[in-house]
Amino acid sequence: MKVTISPENKYCLTINEAASYFNIGIKRLVHLLNSQEGADILLMAGTKRLVKREKMEKFLDKTLAV
Repeated sequence: MKVTISPENKYCLTINEAASYFNIGIKRLVHLLNSQEGADILLMAGTKRLVKREKMEKFLDKTLAV
C-alpha cells in the first residue's frame, strides 16, 4: 500500500513537485538550485535533486523576482 503525502506536509519536494507547488518553471528552478543562492535549498539524494520546501518558501518570501 502506497502512502500519499500532500506537498505541504513534505520536508523535501522533487523538482516536478516544487515547480508545480511554487508555480515556477522547471528550467528556472533548476537554474536557481545550481546557483550560489540556491545551494542551501538543494538536497541531493544520490543523483536526485530535492528542494527543501520550507527553505524555498523563506527564500521566495525575501525575493522580489525569480
